[in-house]
Amino acid sequence: MTTIARATDTLTRDALTVLQPGFTGTTAPDWLLRRLGEGLASVALFGRNVTSPEQVAALTAQLRAEREDVLVAIDEEGGDVTRLEVRTGSSFPGNHALGAVDDVGLTRAVAAELGRRLAAAGVNFNWGPSADVNSNPDNPVIGVRSFGAGTDLVARHTAAYVTGMQSAGVATCTKHFPGHGDTGIDSHHAVPLIDVDADVLAARDLVPFRAAIAAGSRAVMSAHILAPALDPDHPATLSRRILTDLLRGELGYDGLIVTDGIEMKAIAGTYGIERGTVLAIAAGADAICVGGGLSDEGTVRRLSDALVEAVRAGDLPEERLADAAERVRALARWTAAHPQGRQDGQDRQDTRAEDTVDGDVGLRAARRALRVTVAEEFTPLTDPPYVAALTPVANIAVGDETPWGIAAELFRLLPGTETGSFSGPDAGNEALAAAGPRRIVAVVRDEHRHPWMAAALDVLLAARPDTIVVEMGVPRAEPRGAVHLATHGAARVCGRAAAEAIAGA
Repeated sequence: MTTIARATDTLTRDALTVLQPGFTGTTAPDWLLRRLGEGLASVALFGRNVTSPEQVAALTAQLRAEREDVLVAIDEEGGDVTRLEVRTGSSFPGNHALGAVDDVGLTRAVAAELGRRLAAAGVNFNWGPSADVNSNPDNPVIGVRSFGAGTDLVARHTAAYVTGMQSAGVATCTKHFPGHGDTGIDSHHAVPLIDVDADVLAARDLVPFRAAIAAGSRAVMSAHILAPALDPDHPATLSRRILTDLLRGELGYDGLIVTDGIEMKAIAGTYGIERGTVLAIAAGADAICVGGGLSDEGTVRRLSDALVEAVRAGDLPEERLADAAERVRALARWTAAHPQGRQDGQDRQDTRAEDTVDGDVGLRAARRALRVTVAEEFTPLTDPPYVAALTPVANIAVGDETPWGIAAELFRLLPGTETGSFSGPDAGNEALAAAGPRRIVAVVRDEHRHPWMAAALDVLLAARPDTIVVEMGVPRAEPRGAVHLATHGAARVCGRAAAEAIAGA
């Protein structure tokens, strides 16, 4: 009887250990603290859990009072995808801006400073960077989250990002394996298909992951995508061929494998979260990201029970669950052994630049990423303009909580600046009417992907050729307007860099 109880307790603890759940609120609920005592090893933070760095520090201290080695994970890519600065916009440009500059030292410094801020708030595990090669310009979910469309560019900046962030003692989780860049739909909604042969995937999509592994990335996140050349039957998150044979075997990766959010429709809509969780662990995943939409004790109980029952039924080898749990604990030990400022094998000279607090590095990077195309001689504005934000629907990864654009920054430089948000087939005429006689600054986000947005710009430029255009997405469309500014991302600092150029600051 004692042996059975002990085995059951071990199974339950291992099942809890492999889960990375979120929760609601800005303090830890009682159920979460209790589960930490029962074996839960990771907690995920989302925008709903954040009001300030100080509040996050208090929250993570509360978690560590219950379990000292807890992994506190966050989806903090910088740029458009920010949780630590969800209410204000990020102090750091995202990957696309860093790729546009193409200075690996700068990328390393940005990642180190962002990592330092995460570590100061008690966060030790970041679900980033994105190593996806944005080979499909119509990709609705990656875009500016990628360093770019060039394989070698993405590879060298992924490696620099991993090195920089981990120098701050924050483990990186390079994503989305085997590469989400050539997709035309968002895996939050359905299963994307990458229908190219294995040689293309190896030469294009896998190269940045090889670079991340060589740089020592402590974790890799799987993608909910179907790549028939690798596995015709299962999305990568549920594929033994992809996670075990390819990632572990061929690429030689020995760190933690984490799934993308198990609640995303690509998995939940086809398999259900319980079966999806079991299949992912069986395929070779070690941790299950329980994303932003699931945040209660009932979900944690359902998933841990599903894992235990799968072991008892013979559908999941007990050794596989134990191995997964041990990999989670190994990462927890790494974070405990690597506080801010050091990485394996690095001496003080190697990390000196990254150990230095550099609060302005994000703004410097955003300024360097700005590309300005002038159709005619441009005189900086001195009178407050009207900012017409042509606003698309935000994808789920970015969310709609975080402000974007340049209106707030222009108001700071040119008090009296006014703004409005427009979308749909009559957006151009509505913006013209709202602007009146004021100079128009039109702000777009991925003009090339939104026909209504391009049409709205047509209307604005036909009526007001002196309109200034600011592209805050991927700058695929031809520059137009009296002045065209490409920021390569919609972070707050990108908006500031553009506003400075417009106002001559």
